[in-house]
Order: sequence, then structure tokens, then C-alpha cells
Amino acid sequence: MNLNWGRVITAMVTPFTPSGEVDFARAGWLAEKLVESGSDGLVVAGTTGESPTLTKEEKLRLFSTVVERVGGRAAVIAGTGTYNTAESVAFTQEAEKTGVDGILLVNPYYNKPSQEGLYQHFATVAKSTKLPVMIYNIPGRTAVNCLPETIARLAEVENIVAVKEASGDLSQIAEVRRRVPPDFLVYSGDDALTLPILSVGGVGVVSVASHLVGREIGELIDHFQAGRVREATTLHLKLLPLFKALFILTNPVPLKAALAAVGWPVGGVRLPLVEAGPKETEIIRGELTRLGLLG
Repeated sequence: MNLNWGRVITAMVTPFTPSGEVDFARAGWLAEKLVESGSDGLVVAGTTGESPTLTKEEKLRLFSTVVERVGGRAAVIAGTGTYNTAESVAFTQEAEKTGVDGILLVNPYYNKPSQEGLYQHFATVAKSTKLPVMIYNIPGRTAVNCLPETIARLAEVENIVAVKEASGDLSQIAEVRRRVPPDFLVYSGDDALTLPILSVGGVGVVSVASHLVGREIGELIDHFQAGRVREATTLHLKLLPLFKALFILTNPVPLKAALAAVGWPVGGVRLPLVEAGPKETEIIRGELTRLGLLG
């Protein structure tokens, strides 16, 4: 399956109104801004988009809104995975009708399936759609790790074309790259590990920080792919404190505080998340100031 989702895919936040409703107009505006500032693609209603607290109807409308605003200019990838295979199949099929370009399927969370269970879940959902699928391996959120041998099996499913790797284990990610076909796309799922993952065959990142420094992350990848490793490293080290500051609290709490600070108001977060306190906000603003993103 020929595919070009690009190098910098932003895991987009979901904007909320002051009363806590999804702000669909602001979501369209944000999608436009992200594409203008260096995003090749957008993940909508992923973890950064607070998917656990969005209704199915809200997610579908978000998919349609973003497709209408930036479709054809950026890949729009819909987060449709849950811990219920049958529900994931039904929702993926509904999402396909909105015109999205691909599907993101997170590890089933809470129920902790075996490796065979992971394989059957992902394969079943993928076979229910014609869209290309990216697996999202994030054991820290889901309590289960999709191992390299399982990802290699999944890569044999025709429309499973990519993995967003957020295991934090560079050895494991290298083993994934070793086992999967050359055209299978390995994306970093952690901004702080993008450069190391590029070094073992990654193609890019599904990023949180690209809301703020999308062009710089694109430049980092450009430098590395052109053999300018020293320049890539310099840029990585410059951005690293920001990457860390955006995770001093549960994502997307720090990111929404940062976006408010730089004049991209996207509202607060839905319970059970709560907004950043003064101490964390000061740290976030300090990194934004250091990078010249304030004022």
C-alpha cells in the first residue's frame, strides 16, 4: 500500500469551550494553524485529544470538521481504538465514512490481552476497513506492550502500515524495525526519542510538541535524513527541555497551558484531568520564553 503520511504528524488537542463542550470551530482553526506551521498530518481524537472523555458523536464530528478544513493538504488520522474489539470495528467503519485518510488503533487498555489477543484485536479491526492503519504501542498508558514479534505479524496484514512506538525502549523499537518490511513505517511516539528512533530506522514522529515547534521538528528530521547528524543533535538538545516540560503533568494538561500562553486558546481539560497549577505553568512558560515563543 503506497502511503505518504509525512514526517511530522501532530497528535491534535481537542479544543473545549468555557462550559466544557467541544469547540468545533476552534478545532477547524487549530487544524489549519497546525498545517501552516509544519504538520504533515494530524491525529484526531487520540490520547492527546482526550479520547477517553469524548463521545462517539463528538469524535465523528471532529473527524468531519478536520477533514473539511485540511483534507487533501494533510493526512487526517482518526483515533478509533478502544478495549472492545467489536466496538472498535463498528466505530472504525463509521469513521471511514467521514473521509479520514487513516486509522490509529491504540493497544486495548485495562483488560491486558495476551500477545495473541493483541494480534487478533488489531487484525480484526484492520480487516474491517479499507483505510491504512497505524498501531499505537504505549504500554505506559495501556498496561500491555505489543512486542516486536507481534508487530511483525501485524505488518503482514495488508492495510496495517505503521506503528507509533511509545514503549520508551529503543532496543525494542530497533527490533521492530529489524523485523518489519522496509516499507512499514515506524514513527516515534515520544518527542524526546525522535532522534534516537530516527537512528534505528524511524521515519518521523507523532508529536505533541509540534503544536509549538512543528517547523523545528521538521528541520531536525531533515538534518538527520540529509546526514547532518551534528545539526540534528544540536536542535534535539535545544528542544529537549520543552519536550520534557510538556510532560510534567499528564498529557495534554501542560500542552493546553502552553497553547494558552502563546495565544492559541483551546480551553481547558475534561475531568478527571485538571488544569496545570502555578508551579507547573511557570516551568512551561520558562521553556516557551527560552525558545522565544512568548511575546
